[in-house]
Amino acid sequence: MAVTLTEAAARHVQRYLTKRGKGLGVRLGVKTTGCSGLAYKLEYVDEAAPEDLVFENQGIKILIDPKSLAYIDGTQLDFVREGLNEGFRFNNPNERDRCGCGESFRV
Repeated sequence: MAVTLTEAAARHVQRYLTKRGKGLGVRLGVKTTGCSGLAYKLEYVDEAAPEDLVFENQGIKILIDPKSLAYIDGTQLDFVREGLNEGFRFNNPNERDRCGCGESFRV
């Protein structure tokens, strides 16, 4: 499996990389934090780290560190607008529970 992007997420990433004028793609991962234990992290990257696993979807390179892949394998990254708010949403089939504040999750 791998991580995939919706068309909306791919368009948003491509627009941002174009606006920046550089960039290889996005790095996705997890970090330990919050009430449920894990939180997603996403950053734009200009070059791959030696340990990164590189996937490509919708023309966008997605870099993932091997430790995070176990938690996010099969995840679909979406970009949504709800009212005045917009942002990335992780649709992760591995999530068993999410904290009330929505900042962290458990697998």
